Amino acid sequence: MHWDRLFEDLEGQLAAEWEAERAVLDAESERLRIARLSLRTRLRVLELRGAPLTLRLVDGERRSVLLQAVGADWIAVQLQDAPTAMIVPLAALTSVETHHGALLETLEDSPLPSDGLRDRMTLGFLLRDLARRRIPLHIALRDGETLHGTIDRAGSDHLDLAVHDAGEARRAAAVRTFRIVPFDALVWARTDSTAI
Repeated sequence: MHWDRLFEDLEGQLAAEWEAERAVLDAESERLRIARLSLRTRLRVLELRGAPLTLRLVDGERRSVLLQAVGADWIAVQLQDAPTAMIVPLAALTSVETHHGALLETLEDSPLPSDGLRDRMTLGFLLRDLARRRIPLHIALRDGETLHGTIDRAGSDHLDLAVHDAGEARRAAAVRTFRIVPFDALVWARTDSTAI
């Protein structure tokens, strides 16, 4: 009888140790999984859920937005106070605010649907398309300056902007100056319409 209790006690201790070890392994696996999450992946979840966001940008601005698209190194948002589209390089974000439930949803381990080309579409690719379509933009720079103009061309890490007044077409007589703007200097680019 004494041996039976001893073996039951040992089995109980062994089971408890196995359970504790499994809990430690599960916790470590979860930490490793979260460590592999990228900002882009979490933003994709917020995009799919339609969560309202407040962006904090490198120039100190705060913008309440709805996330419309997530590219390789940029996001497209709709401003909540205006029906215009805004492009923000991921490097221009200092933080993204949302409610706690949405934040926790970004940590879930569920596969995201492929976004096809957009997953690989860089800021340069997007800006080259805007240049091709001759869409005028308002552009905010890290030094606080805001410009208006039309992108003439976009390279791998910069764009050429023909600066002209808002509401005017990009014509030689309307252009005041030309600027080469490094992508690293961009805080946001905003169109006058909702179409990007």
